[in-house]
Amino acid sequence: MRPLTFIVGTGRSGSTALSRVLNVHPDVLSLNELLASVGAEGIPERPLSGAEFWQLLADPNPVFEKMIRSGIPLPEFLYTRRPGRYSAGAPGIPAILLMVLPHVSDRPDELFDDLGRTVRRWPPRPAADQYRALFGELGDRFGRTAVVERSGYSTGWIPRLRTLFPEARFVHLVRSGPDCALSMSRHPGYRTILLLREILRRSGVTGFFELTEEHVRALPPDLAPLLGERFDPALVRDRVIPLTAFGELWSRLVTEGVAHLAAVPPSMRTTLVYEDLLDAPDQELSRLAEFIGVDPVADWLTTARSMLDGSRRGASGRLSPEERHALRDSCAEGQLSLGLRAE
Repeated sequence: MRPLTFIVGTGRSGSTALSRVLNVHPDVLSLNELLASVGAEGIPERPLSGAEFWQLLADPNPVFEKMIRSGIPLPEFLYTRRPGRYSAGAPGIPAILLMVLPHVSDRPDELFDDLGRTVRRWPPRPAADQYRALFGELGDRFGRTAVVERSGYSTGWIPRLRTLFPEARFVHLVRSGPDCALSMSRHPGYRTILLLREILRRSGVTGFFELTEEHVRALPPDLAPLLGERFDPALVRDRVIPLTAFGELWSRLVTEGVAHLAAVPPSMRTTLVYEDLLDAPDQELSRLAEFIGVDPVADWLTTARSMLDGSRRGASGRLSPEERHALRDSCAEGQLSLGLRAE
């Protein structure tokens, strides 16, 4: 069985760049945003036939479809940059086509069709075993010996992944709290996340499945449309959201990740700090390669150095003193959970 590693974290922490770096390693199957693509119901507890498993991978992600239809596709949506035969709407862009397959192939539609013919023939088995078979199939196709899945906003997945894939290793990718929170504040996905959280808070429920028509009618006009099939992108783009709200979100996610990873044996987890990666790329990438089970080959390290961009490092330091101090305070709990002082 190929060694399996999950890179988990808040997102906006250099994680997309890290997926690209891993993708150019000759032995790594880099699965970019697979968990994010299939969503919270992506690994059900019940066994799945091959046809059922493929349907799960092929069904469009409804949240991402809505964002595309509403004119705010995320920068992570690789398929919409070089679209193929699918588009948002009917039938929509298959989940695995949006960010996963375009990352590993420059002919994602063909790969999607070929994979579908193969996966549909697979026998019924637990969902985790279907995923292991998928990893093996893609690893064989691309000649890769280790599997690394990386999704942003993934700290909440850790306990379930640990249960379903007890053999997996975990890398906690972290970045300076204030810089990461500032990046979140400029990203339509994280702005949407905070607005959706506000809907739940105002409605007094813990999940969207609990929302009733009465709940929706009680929402203000700048929030209720977000629950429709399409909404004005200005509702997300132009909404004034305090920067400290993103600091608090970062802090909660980091603290959650640290707590969940404490249950993972030390030999099967490690932390990768984005700033350390920029400061000492050869050292940190070599350590990462050895952890995930591949060699830190020299050509890869050379290529990887050219792919890392530190130009946005320290962006929060360019805020006004008042904004900077407030943001630092909102990140304090997360910094403390990482063993770092508030910046």
